[in-house]
This record gives sequence, C-alpha cells and structure tokens, in this order.
Amino acid sequence: MLKKIKNALISVSDKENIIKVLRSLDKHNVQIISSGGTYKYIRKLGYNCIEISKYTGFKEMLNGRVKTLHPKIHAGILHDRQNKLHKNEMSKLKFPSIDLIIVNFYPFQKVVRNTRNPSTVIDNIDIGGPTMVRAAAKNFKNVAIITNKNDYEELVDELKKFKGRTSLNFREIMSSKAFGLTAYYDAMIANWFNKKLKIQFPERKTIFGRKFKKLRYGENPHQESSVYISDYDDRNLGFTQLSGKDLSYNNYNDIFASLEILESIKSKSGTVIVKHANPCGVSEDKKPIISLKNAYACDPVSAFGGVIACNYKINKKIALEVTKNFLEVILAKGFDKDSLRILKKKKNLRIIDISKFKLKESLSIKNFERSFLIQNKNKHLIEKNKLKCVTRLKPNKKELARIKFAFNLSKYIKSNAIVLCNNFSTIGIGAGQPSRIDSCKIAIQKAKKFQQNKIKNSIAASDAFFPFADGVIALIKAGVKIIVQPGGSIRDKEVINAANAAKIKMVFTGIRHFNH
Repeated sequence: MLKKIKNALISVSDKENIIKVLRSLDKHNVQIISSGGTYKYIRKLGYNCIEISKYTGFKEMLNGRVKTLHPKIHAGILHDRQNKLHKNEMSKLKFPSIDLIIVNFYPFQKVVRNTRNPSTVIDNIDIGGPTMVRAAAKNFKNVAIITNKNDYEELVDELKKFKGRTSLNFREIMSSKAFGLTAYYDAMIANWFNKKLKIQFPERKTIFGRKFKKLRYGENPHQESSVYISDYDDRNLGFTQLSGKDLSYNNYNDIFASLEILESIKSKSGTVIVKHANPCGVSEDKKPIISLKNAYACDPVSAFGGVIACNYKINKKIALEVTKNFLEVILAKGFDKDSLRILKKKKNLRIIDISKFKLKESLSIKNFERSFLIQNKNKHLIEKNKLKCVTRLKPNKKELARIKFAFNLSKYIKSNAIVLCNNFSTIGIGAGQPSRIDSCKIAIQKAKKFQQNKIKNSIAASDAFFPFADGVIALIKAGVKIIVQPGGSIRDKEVINAANAAKIKMVFTGIRHFNH
C-alpha cells in the first residue's frame, strides 16, 4: 500500500471528465501541479493548482518544449520511497514526492490526419509527457500513473476505498497500460517517418494497434479474439454497421477479403461473395441487379451463410433479391430507406455501409510464433501491351478485357487457384489445392453443377504456370476456349502444343499471383 497521495501532476491535452478526478483530489487534500492549458483549465473550474514553473523555480523555455523536463519533477516521480539514499538526497534538495501522474499526449494522431505539413507534425511529437509516463510507470511501486480517461472512474474508486491512496495491483495495471501507450505512440511516430521517407522495410518494424472491440471468440469457440485498428484514425474501421448481430472473427476475416477484391473492380457495378476468405462468386455488370444474380449463380451452395460486398447502393429491388438467400453480412455503398426496411427484417443479418471506406495499408503481414512476414500487397494489374499470346489463335479486344478480369481475380483466391469466367462473371472456382490439376477439376466440377450452359467458350485463369499439360487438357475438354496464365514452366511448349491442337487461345502474362 502507498502512503497517502500528497502531490499529483496533471497534464492533459484531452480534458474530458478530468473534473471527476479534481473533485476527488480536492476531497483528499492533494496538491495539484500543472502547466499551460491544463493549469488554466483547472483554475477556471475553481480548483487550486500550482504552476510547474513556480513549482520548479524554472521558467518554461523553447516555446514550452522544456517545462516538465526538470530534476525536481523527475526525482519526485522516480525516487524509491524505501531507499534511504534516495530519501536523504530528496530531503537535502527539498524535493517533494509526486505520487500521482495524470497525462495524455499531444494529439499526434489527429494532427497527422489533418495536415501534410511535416513541421506541424513534428511540433506535435510529445516529449515531456511520454518521459513522465515512463518514469511513473517504472516506479509503479510508489507512483500511480493514469494515461486513459476511461480509468478516471477506477482511480476515484481507489482513492475513496483506500482513503487517498491506491493499491499496488491498481498501480501495476496502470503501469502496463502506460508502457503500452508509450510504445504505441512511438510506433506511430516511427511509422510516420518511414512513410515520409518511403522506407517500407526498416531495420526495426513496429506495428501499432488500438483495440476496437473484444470479440465473442476467434475462428473457433475455444479461441479468444479481439479486433484492433492500426491507423492514425484508430476509433473506427472506415465502415458503419447499421443493423444486425455483432461481427465475429470469421465475419471480419471474410469482410476484409471481400473489400480487397471489391477495391479492384473500378469501372462497373461489382458484387463479391466470400466464404471462409475465398471468393465463391464475383461479377461486374452495368446493372447492379445482374451483377448480384451472376455472382450468386457461380456457386449458390457455397454462398449460403457468406459475406456479400457491393460497390453500389442497395435499393428495394436488390434487397428483395438478397433476402432470397441466407447471408451473414452485406456490405454496400449505401442503402435506401426501402432496402433497409426489407433487410432489417433479417434480425441476424449484419448490414454495413462502406460508402466512406478506403483501403490505406499497402503492406501485408503474417505472424508466426516469434516472427512475422511483411510484403507489399499484390496490386499488380495486367498491362495489355505486355501480354504475350503464345498460340496461333489470338484474342480480340473484347476478349482481352475479359482476360484481365479473370486473371485479376486469381490473385485473391488461395493457391493453387483456377478461375473460370464467362462475360465478367465467375462460373467456377478451384482454390487452395496442393496440385493445380485438382484445382482445375474443382473449378470444372463447380461450373458443371451450377453453370453448365456457360462453360463453352469460357475463360480460365491460373494464378501460376501449368507444370504439366494435364490441367490445360482438362479445361479444354470442359469447354474452355481461352486460358490466361503466367507461363514460365519448363514444359510450356507441351502446354502450348496442347492449346494449339485444340484450337484455343492462350495468353502468358509473365506475372504470378500466388496467395498462400
């Protein structure tokens, strides 16, 4: 148990709810030390407060950059109350103990979001605040450190329960939170510099994240889970849930997968249906309702209980079509009143508005135990002038556009990936198989089951080269007339010969789209 708190230092940019703490400190006769705007605010509320410059006997300097960076402040925080040498030094210098620190930092995040001026950003890198926080957190045995306004209520309860004191357990928990905050703050700053300097892979990579919500469980009920936001705007995910149950871990996983694919569809109304992070239907069309129906038609069985993402606004007609099937989540760029009324009748359906959503992060990160992998996101699109037709028959302009659509989708499907498409809609998808021939068989099987009449003259896209001609032959027998693939196999000649013998068209892109 700590001795009764005599001195508290308060320095907060966000002053919300601080009055609750001031009432409690006043009640327990705690002297408050502060500076700048916080000092003025406390005085305005009618509470006694001593200004830091008066407390230290040293005026602020360098436009306020140096005010709390003073031995009287840091000795008051850091000294060990049980150490005789420390006690003697403090007594000789007449430095009182500072037993409670309440600090939040300059609004670096807000400034980064609202300005592109590097000087303004750098001016809002807090130095004194984090220094005090780290000092108090290190000395939690003797000092209470509060860095989150959400903890004010618990502080007040502690002071009431222990008559102006705090428990060791409380101080240690607050210390953990404090070090979490300083690490988070420094990580944001480091990442800002890296981005400014265009350093994608620094020697030391820090990933910052703020917990957005604790989830009921993870991929399975026995796993715990939370969703975090790693962005300077760490209060929202960029989309708004309008109705339905709370989102699960698997919902989020499918949502993020669908948004990546949807982002790549620019020119027309696009619909993406995802199940277990793999697309089971993708379509684009001038008419949203056609796009929706075609996406469903690819694999209606897999679409059951999936996530649907649309880059268009949902109206009554589309909503009625959506409710014919069971869905977990629907994402769209807005919903009119009639569509919301219809969709909200499905009480468990999560309805999410993505009108303001924008993909920001350009890196992909995968964790494993003590290590993680980082790479650029695969945003590469086909460059038509670099396509190489390797067969005697050549694709026309219309076919090239459809080739681009099919090959683009292959990068979002777990490897090995085979995508069968007809007129800007998927008709069969084979995903995640160790052998490419198996992926071909699955894609063909799906197409025959649901889109038999569309296999003839369809396009097949492969995320990587065909190591043998067997996959190509299976696709040709099914009715495929154009195959797009990276090329690069030692058996490319065999594959091309099979295509020429069947009088189909084959295009090499030179780009592989593995997605593991």
